[in-house]
Amino acid sequence: MKLVCSQAELSASLQLVSRAVASRPTHPVLANVLLTADAGTGRLSLTGFDLSLGIQTNLPASVESSGTITLPSRLFGEIVSRLSSDSPISLSCEEGQEQVELTSRSGSYQMRGLSAEDFPDLPLVQTGTPLRLQPEALVKGLRATLFASSGDEAKQLLTGVHLGLADQHLECAATDGHRLSVLRLEKAFSGAEEGSEPFAVTVPARSLRELERLLSACSSDDPVSLYCDRGQVVFLWADQVLTSRSLDGTYPNYRQLIPERFSRTLELDRRGFVQALERVAVLADQHNNVVKLSSDPASGQLHISADAQDVGSGSEDLPAVISGDAIEIAFNVRYVLDGLKAMTSERVELRCNAPTTPAVLTSAQDPSFTYLVMPVQIRS
Repeated sequence: MKLVCSQAELSASLQLVSRAVASRPTHPVLANVLLTADAGTGRLSLTGFDLSLGIQTNLPASVESSGTITLPSRLFGEIVSRLSSDSPISLSCEEGQEQVELTSRSGSYQMRGLSAEDFPDLPLVQTGTPLRLQPEALVKGLRATLFASSGDEAKQLLTGVHLGLADQHLECAATDGHRLSVLRLEKAFSGAEEGSEPFAVTVPARSLRELERLLSACSSDDPVSLYCDRGQVVFLWADQVLTSRSLDGTYPNYRQLIPERFSRTLELDRRGFVQALERVAVLADQHNNVVKLSSDPASGQLHISADAQDVGSGSEDLPAVISGDAIEIAFNVRYVLDGLKAMTSERVELRCNAPTTPAVLTSAQDPSFTYLVMPVQIRS
């Protein structure tokens, strides 16, 4: 293998794929990144794979001779990132050897790698017709739901985000058992997806966080092709591939959790609500994160309060358009803030029925987003 490439492009690509390299590898080669140079296409491919998450990216290179090798991800990345950006990098490795020489204007480095034959194959499922998704819509769906997934490995299915296709809409949903975030995307597809079979898969949040990061940094508007087969999911776009295992099991029927009608609705300015909650949360965080909301239909005010025993208490009043009887209901302030910050509309509605039943945050301007949060029982 012999090639010359840009230091900046190689360093950026290594940073991308290193996120899929195992931090505690079960086999030495899993701590490495796979390099594949192709003289025919003039491309250098880099792959990181920890047997669950795989990331592959390509960059242009002047390839004199094709070849493959794996190099220690951390060491290789640190050397390349410190080399001069105004000098190209040349990589060479004799056929059958496992030592790579890296040369730039700064100097010359030798690294011992491992044979590419030991590196596991990336499960590139590309059978059947893919779903072609708009990257902007997919990023929006992930940002609106990833934060609500569970971090508890004992609830493994809930550590992912559920992606479902029904009625030509893509729906993203995540829940940790205390709150539920759902975004229905009506213009998520690139081209016609008519006649597409209903489709559902739950993908680990860790994999989707990397996908969201990669897509956000990508300037291309190329659609993302989504393939899914036998426990593997592949996202393919531009010069990049992300593969992930899917989570086994039947995702909860979350639509059943959302009440069909509500007896009480409070309409508020979203930004003002967020700021008031963040101020009161300073005290709520000292005790149990609980804030109490009390509505007063007569005065058109929402009273927000927190009481941290032995520390202090605080309260604020906000103007609100209130329909229905007065209610006193309490929430984990962090859960409410997460939902409000995932919304973009100026006005939000808090809909509820009773102090012990699920409440929903939504927006009249954007009904595609629904955020359900379970109240905390108030002990008198």
